[in-house]
Order: sequence, then C-alpha cells, then structure tokens
Amino acid sequence: MTELENLYRAYFQDVYLYILSLSKNEHIAEDITSETFIKAIKSIDTFKGDCDIRTWLCQIAKNCYFSYLRKNKKIILTGTFLEHKSEINLEKLMVSKEDSLKIHEILHSLKEPYKEVFSLRVFGELSFKQIGHIFEKTENWACVTYHRARKKIQEEMEGHQ
Repeated sequence: MTELENLYRAYFQDVYLYILSLSKNEHIAEDITSETFIKAIKSIDTFKGDCDIRTWLCQIAKNCYFSYLRKNKKIILTGTFLEHKSEINLEKLMVSKEDSLKIHEILHSLKEPYKEVFSLRVFGELSFKQIGHIFEKTENWACVTYHRARKKIQEEMEGHQ
C-alpha cells in the first residue's frame, strides 16, 4: 500500500465527517471529500509539517466547500442552531423561518474570520482548539473571535426585532 493510500484510509472519515457537519448533506460531503484528497495528493509536496496532517486536510476541505458554495451560490440553511450550555440560546430565535433567515443573512454579512469561526463552532461543532489549529492561531483567539461574532449577530437581531 502506498503512502497516499495510507493517508486516504487514515483521514477519509475525519474529512468526510467535518464536511458533513458543515454541509449537512451526504452527497456534498462525499464530493468535497473526494475533491479534498485529489487536491491534497497534487500538493502533498507543499505540506510543510507545521501542523497536523488532519488540520491541513481539513483546511483544504474547508476551502473546497466554500468554493463549492460560491460556485453554486447556495446558502445551506439549517433548521436550528446547536448551542452549548454556557452560550446564550439563539435557538429560540430560530422559531420562525423569518428569524432563521435573518440570522443566516447576518452571518453571511459578517467579515472574516468571524463568519467562518462562528460557522465552524456552531455548525461544524469544532472545539476552540480545533478552530485555532485550522487558522494557525491559539485556542484563546478562536474563543474570543467566536464570542465577538456571536455578539455581533445578537446585536443585529436585537435591532431586527
């Protein structure tokens, strides 16, 4: 078995589940995961080893997914926000389709990295440590960025109501 086959077998499930958590669609996750490994194989010589290979693959996958969204001009909406016990309950705002759409519009209008960090945390269910790795920043940076994004969304929602 070649080194590339080992890489594929070792990390396919991780990359697939990551994209599935973002897209909430099995077919999209399969396509993006395949595309991720094709790109990774083509650019394996550029992997410097500065981070875990899983982090590198997830970064490629995330970029492929966002490219997919841009190409297809689709915003994938979910029915509810996942929340953590220590966070303010945005789920109550998701009761109506209008509120759900407004939250996604606000999220879409956020500047980077707020939009991406919030999405990775809420939709991707990643830890702050994992998000920090993806951005090559600290866990604390990811936490602060997420809370700032959440605050911006809440402020916009208060103005909407």
